[in-house]
Amino acid sequence: MLKKVTKPNRMSKQHWERKNYKWIYLFLLPTTVIFLMFYLVPIFQVFVTSFTQWDGFNDPVFNGIRNYQNLFTSSAFLISLKNLFLWSIIAMFFHVGFGTLVAFVLYQRKRGWKVTRAVFMIPNVISAAAWAMIYRFFFNNNFGILNSIIRTIDPDFDIQWLYQSPWAFWAVTLTWLFYAVIVTLLVLGDLMNIPQELNEAAIIDGAGGWQLIRHIQLPLCRGAIATGVICSLTSRITMYEQISLTTAGGPGNDTMSLPILLVNAVTDYRYGYANAIGVLMFVIGLIMMVVINKAFRINETDY
Repeated sequence: MLKKVTKPNRMSKQHWERKNYKWIYLFLLPTTVIFLMFYLVPIFQVFVTSFTQWDGFNDPVFNGIRNYQNLFTSSAFLISLKNLFLWSIIAMFFHVGFGTLVAFVLYQRKRGWKVTRAVFMIPNVISAAAWAMIYRFFFNNNFGILNSIIRTIDPDFDIQWLYQSPWAFWAVTLTWLFYAVIVTLLVLGDLMNIPQELNEAAIIDGAGGWQLIRHIQLPLCRGAIATGVICSLTSRITMYEQISLTTAGGPGNDTMSLPILLVNAVTDYRYGYANAIGVLMFVIGLIMMVVINKAFRINETDY
């Protein structure tokens, strides 16, 4: 005798979901409290005090948009924006491009790929401050490795890489340019998650190595590459150690950055001015994220 199949009661399912919502809210409560205390409230305070004159000790005094006016008429700020733009272009095409290239090379799993992966990752676990100190010795004019090698060819070679324009800008750029392990790991993870059936079907249809990369693998890594671009660009906005410990923003303002300006304002007890810089850094980062999300269609599914 056949048993009658009953459909699940929609009302009972909704009741069960509503009943368990309270546990979801309970688990979210600590994270929400931490976010409000350590992120949302400080961000709100930064926005508010950016319109004040504040030395960090006395009460803030509202001064309208004077901090922003002083900021946009500052030559150091304009140079820092120019540097941020150039570093962002370099990061987007060369830094992320290099990391993506390494990921595709490792994905081929040629002989010794595991050793190559380990060697590539080791320098990236060293802190940015430590790398900055290493590069100070690397670029030293008197006993640095770079000038010592060049002087074997040209004994009269004499360049202070970190203290002469325009060399200082490119010397600082080299302190981070080829250390793209985060991009590599993101792209390599997406490559390894591509269903093997897609690659096999493309090969059966006559796709060669480059066609497989261009039409199958690279498009399916779009999300990882976009995430790598966002990480790289936001790192350029907040880049401080590499500059502070090598050039301190000099020579002149050739390597000036927004974080250097912010820290200098704090040490001068100009907290309102410093918070105005922080607000602009926040806005620039937000704009970059929106643009990258739109350009790479990061919210669209691949397969």
